[in-house]
Amino acid sequence: MELLNIKNLTKTIKKKKILDNISLTVNSGEIVGFLGPNGAGKTTTIKLAMGLLRITSGTIEICGHDIESNFEDAIENVGGIIEDPDLYKNLTGRENLEYFASMYKNVNSNNIDDIVELVKMGRRIDDKVRTYSLGMRQRIGIAQALLHNPRLLVLDEPTNGLDPIGIKELRDMLKFLSREAGVGVFISSHLLSEMELMCDRICIIDEGVIIGEKTIHEEVELANEIVHEYILETDDNDKVIEYLGSLNANCRLENGGVVLVMKRGEIPNIIKNLVKQEIDIYAVNEKHRSLEQDFISMTTGTKTQIR
Repeated sequence: MELLNIKNLTKTIKKKKILDNISLTVNSGEIVGFLGPNGAGKTTTIKLAMGLLRITSGTIEICGHDIESNFEDAIENVGGIIEDPDLYKNLTGRENLEYFASMYKNVNSNNIDDIVELVKMGRRIDDKVRTYSLGMRQRIGIAQALLHNPRLLVLDEPTNGLDPIGIKELRDMLKFLSREAGVGVFISSHLLSEMELMCDRICIIDEGVIIGEKTIHEEVELANEIVHEYILETDDNDKVIEYLGSLNANCRLENGGVVLVMKRGEIPNIIKNLVKQEIDIYAVNEKHRSLEQDFISMTTGTKTQIR
C-alpha cells in the first residue's frame, strides 16, 4: 500500500527554488532512503511532508489524505523526527513520553513500556533528559514518534550522535518495524554505507531535483533471472574471451580479468565448460556499483545512470 505520495512538489523561498518538481513514494513495509549533499533539499522535503511548511506547488498525500487540505487525517498516520528531538530536559525520559502520549488517543503505560524496550532505553528511562547523550535523546525521540503506532515513520538524520552499536540497533529496529509491522520508513542520512545496509530503495536529490533512484535489495526469487556483471579471474583470459565469443556472450577484458554479463543461473555451466578446456578459474565475483559510487557520480556532474 502506498503510504507517502509526493507528486510534482516545488518549494520556493524568497524567490529561490529549493525543490523543483520532485516526485517519490514510500510503500507499506518499505524503507526508503533520501540521500543528497548538504543543502540539496532533504530537510525541506521532510518538513513539507510533516506539514511544517507550505507547499508552493504540487501535492503530498499520506495514506490517501492531502497534507494541506486534510491535515489532521494525514498527520495522524505519521511519526517523525526532524533534526534534534524536541524534549523537555528537566523531565525524565518516561515523563516526556507520558506527556506526548497524553496528546493521543488510546496510548497507555503499557504502550510506553513496550516502545521503551524497543528503543533499548529501559535502564535510563527514569533519568532526567538533561543527563542523556545525544544518542539517548535520539532514541527517546524515536520512541516519541512511535507512541501512536504510525503507519509512516519520517526520520531526518536519525543516526546523529549514535555510536556503531546504536546505529546497528536503530537499523535492526527499523527493519523490524517495516517487515513485521508493515510500517513505511522515509529516512535521510549522510551515512552512505548505512543507508545501503538499511534501505530497500534510495532516492538521490541534488540542488532540489531527484536525479536518481537505486533499488538496494532485489527479490531473492528473481535473482536467477536478473542480468548481472561477473568478473572472472583466470590463467588464460584470451582463451576465455575466445570461448565466450563462440557463445555470443556479452564479455570484455577489464583490469586483468574477464567481465561477463549474463543471468546468475547461467554462470555454473560456463565455469564447468571453462574447466573442461583446462582453464584455471581463480575467482568469480559479482561486479556491482556501490551506493557511494552512484552517489558521487550522480552529484558531481558525472551523470552515470544508476542501476
